[in-house]
Amino acid sequence: MTDYLDPHWPTAVLVIIDVQRDFVDSVPGTADVVPTIARLASSFRAAGRPIVHVVRSYAAGESDVDVVRRSAIEAGEAAVEPGTPGARIPDELLPAVVDLDWDLLRSGRVQRLGDVDHALYKPRWSAFYRTRLDALLRGADVDTVVVAGCNLPNCPRATLFDASERDYRTVLVTDATSQTTAERIADLELIGVRSATVDEVTGAIGRSASVSAVGGHTDVCRDDDAGRHQ
Repeated sequence: MTDYLDPHWPTAVLVIIDVQRDFVDSVPGTADVVPTIARLASSFRAAGRPIVHVVRSYAAGESDVDVVRRSAIEAGEAAVEPGTPGARIPDELLPAVVDLDWDLLRSGRVQRLGDVDHALYKPRWSAFYRTRLDALLRGADVDTVVVAGCNLPNCPRATLFDASERDYRTVLVTDATSQTTAERIADLELIGVRSATVDEVTGAIGRSASVSAVGGHTDVCRDDDAGRHQ
């Protein structure tokens, strides 16, 4: 039978979701997985595979917000507020210290953060909802979406469902995602999501890079899509 589920590591992208300082400090288990995510990202960079850091932001008083948070944000609360330290991606996850360009990101464009690293803003749970992620991945011939970050019941799960509905092969990195449980992992496996540890993924990515021996790197951004590389 034809396999549609097992990851194709030479054509994989790493999508790191909502790992920002406010969430690292407030969502249980997220701080614990930051070092693991950093190791995962390093393996993708070494293999020349693309990484997309998907981020959120809430400006006090705005209404384009998840319904569960909308009343609070409209009333003046804010989290991961654009331009604040709490909205930053932890430095250890990035190839260099980079400031996010929130005007660029919130306009729907992609910010280049390094040779293979990019940032993308999402307004709701899924990294595919009202974003350019699908078009970017198709343009880079990506067919496997590897997900890590914060926190499984919300944005990583929504992203994995949406990736599956777009016929991507999907992988959840279980020890690089906060709020994982055996039951939640089993639910995702029912829709074809493969689960793997950081050791398993870094080993597979390293082997695929050695076999491919392709020079250069895969960039998900075309010149007209990319923002400033600061």
